Amino acid sequence: MKRTFLILAVATLVASTPFSAYAANTTSLEVSGWIPYWRVKEGTADARKHLSQLTEINPFAYSVKADGTLYDNMKIGGKDWQRLFKDARKKDVRIIPTIMWSDSANIHAILSNPAKRAAHIKAIVAMVEENDFDGVDIDYENKKAETINYFSVFLKELDAALQTRLLMCTIESRTPLSSRYTNPPATMQYANDFVEINKYCDRVRMMMYDQSTIDIKLNAAADGPYTPLSDVAWVEKVVGLAAQDIAKDKLVIAVPTYGYEFELTQTGSRYTYKKLWSFNPKYATDLAKKYRVKPERNGAGELSFEYTPKKSTTTNIVWWSDAVAIGQKVDLAKRLGVRGVALFKIDGSED
Repeated sequence: MKRTFLILAVATLVASTPFSAYAANTTSLEVSGWIPYWRVKEGTADARKHLSQLTEINPFAYSVKADGTLYDNMKIGGKDWQRLFKDARKKDVRIIPTIMWSDSANIHAILSNPAKRAAHIKAIVAMVEENDFDGVDIDYENKKAETINYFSVFLKELDAALQTRLLMCTIESRTPLSSRYTNPPATMQYANDFVEINKYCDRVRMMMYDQSTIDIKLNAAADGPYTPLSDVAWVEKVVGLAAQDIAKDKLVIAVPTYGYEFELTQTGSRYTYKKLWSFNPKYATDLAKKYRVKPERNGAGELSFEYTPKKSTTTNIVWWSDAVAIGQKVDLAKRLGVRGVALFKIDGSED
């Protein structure tokens, strides 16, 4: 029996327990998830099966054109989306679409110009109101450091324009400098002002995935190859730093449901990783069967294995986030007292 998403929010030691039995003890823990536009049929069907376990769904994603207007990648008027929205509203599940933008030059050009910024905000509010959404999720990545104040002003003005509707903010994780550098710089330029973000965002969803080798302390402590999606120890550091400026009742831990394959090179005790591609869990489990390799729970709490592809002399490492790994992050969210957990992604292919 295929088990998609049902066990994503369970404790590590009870990973096979249905979420319905677990939810009674976690009523304050919100669970949300992004449904990608490239797997609309599968993602919406998957989400519909588990609406009773969700607080919020996030159609992913609108994008932004160079002039600041929105582009509907999702074709939000389609029957699959509309069926999901109808069912979600019946169960009082919030519907909050994501706007994803990563063009650093255009982000700065639009947000730093008062007239263009106002027009952009007007377009966002119109989209939300026309579709009767509960709010909007702003996921503007790869911003320049010089955009920091303009982004804060944008959030302030958007929050006011949305009135009673919710403003969710999805932002990059920030690793403590002492864990990023051998000799940490005295100051660091950032593109997100956590203090201002805390003022205007109703939820702050931190993308706690794609960790890889960013944390030099965890890298040094690892026994063997180490290129995690989201180590619990790293996530706790990120939350601890963020919580200095962002209220915990707004913080949401965003966790991955996918993995990566790398070409692995070892020189002495040093490892280097050449990223090959991302994958969904079934790819890894099928590959392990093909090469008769047993995946192991690694030091990050995720699953991985190494193998030598046929007709190749290289060694590859396959590393992914499964239900148990996500359960560990749920346990952490409860222990740290943050608002919730968000899943990237719900598309019918997660563990």
